Amino acid sequence: MSDEQKPRNYRDLIVWQRGMGLAKALYKMTGHFPTDERFGLVSQIRRAAVSVPSNIAEGQARKSTAEFVQFISHAEGSLAELDTQILLSRELGYCAAVEFDSVTSGIVELRKMLNALRRKLVTRH
Repeated sequence: MSDEQKPRNYRDLIVWQRGMGLAKALYKMTGHFPTDERFGLVSQIRRAAVSVPSNIAEGQARKSTAEFVQFISHAEGSLAELDTQILLSRELGYCAAVEFDSVTSGIVELRKMLNALRRKLVTRH
């Protein structure tokens, strides 16, 4: 990706903005989990949720496209963790079907966006 095509700031990236939205939604959702999960599932979900936009931001701030692609992979890994943790939360009855469906669709959307960003970076590199 040439310098003129590279976003000036990670905040310009729609995928980063969606990642922030997902993280906020997960913080709200986990606020209703049982208190005995505060240091367990809640902590894990929140850490993985914050990791998605954080990795996008760090990757965009790196000097090389290869590093950016590597951080996109880290964000994808965090999404896989979230998918697993949210499914477990649903199966344990900690979140409603509506919340689960909303968050799951956000995860799927972000995964697609990250894949598209990776393809764009690799083909222009």
